[in-house]
Amino acid sequence: MNLGLAGRAALVAASSSGIGLAVSRVLASEGADVSLCGRDRERLARAHQEVDACGTGRVLSTVVDLRDEVAAAAWVRHTAEEFGGLHVVVTNSGGVPFGPVEDFDVAEYREAVNGNLLPHVSLSLAAAPYLREAGWGRIVMITSESVRQPHPGSGLSSVARLGVLGFAKGLVHAFGSAGVTVNVLAPGFHRTPILDVQYGEEVEERLAEVAAGIPLGRIGRAEDLGALVAFLASEQAAFVTGSVLVADGGNTRGVG
Repeated sequence: MNLGLAGRAALVAASSSGIGLAVSRVLASEGADVSLCGRDRERLARAHQEVDACGTGRVLSTVVDLRDEVAAAAWVRHTAEEFGGLHVVVTNSGGVPFGPVEDFDVAEYREAVNGNLLPHVSLSLAAAPYLREAGWGRIVMITSESVRQPHPGSGLSSVARLGVLGFAKGLVHAFGSAGVTVNVLAPGFHRTPILDVQYGEEVEERLAEVAAGIPLGRIGRAEDLGALVAFLASEQAAFVTGSVLVADGGNTRGVG
């Protein structure tokens, strides 16, 4: 299926590893020009090479700390200037420490909001003029299944990421007449480097325990999420906006 992404200009936040990198590889393979960002220069350089090898489009990579809204806006502007426009914006952020809500103080909640909510806001607002000018656009915000099913061990994530839904719903009306869709992707457990950091030497044992409680019986693959983002960014998804797509192997079982 031709997703209609060839020649489109895409920006993928937090894309030097994990889900962001997987998304970037898929968009590049569909022929899009892709702009990457990350905080680690060496890791970003490796990601640039990986994405560049996936397709014929152009690849940009910029060292950015997305917690700095000025730097985030500058990255959006640089991307649009280099690519001659902007069509696809994938907002994403790093993870937060695990733990129940009472394990964190107010300062840690503030830091989580600054790192896991506000980047979605700053990037979307900075991209707005370019998407409206193009008359065609896709915003996909990557959050977590915790926005649909808060987990006792994910206190910071459940609080900080929930605000993304309210912001996204507001953008649906703000952008609709300009031909821009806004959707939220809420992934469950997927094998990414952050899990190795969080679980350490027990990572395989802990992930096996998690997988046992998931109806599909396994942890997700980052490339599967890349494919979902590519669909939401496609021509075929032109009438899909304001949705929250949960990709967690059936772990979220609520009907609301």
